[in-house]
Amino acid sequence: MDAPVHSTAQLFAQLGLPADPGSIYRFIDTHRPLHDSLKLADAPFWTPAQASFLREGLQADADWAPIIDALNAALHETTEPPVLNAPCGT
Repeated sequence: MDAPVHSTAQLFAQLGLPADPGSIYRFIDTHRPLHDSLKLADAPFWTPAQASFLREGLQADADWAPIIDALNAALHETTEPPVLNAPCGT
């Protein structure tokens, strides 16, 4: 059985954040660029529960890992944020 493929909107909803495209891009634009040495889950803007979800999703190589990696890349980008390659929808 194939692992589910999650979208960026689904990740934001899982984190309890607004999940519409405009809100996602505003969030990324507001919080980037993260310093190279700062791990995504250690960023100061996450709640403890959000940070734990992100950390565990990557450590367990869960089905959330690819979209968490994409968010990590977008938040570490120093120029224009990349378009997150993720399925559309919720």
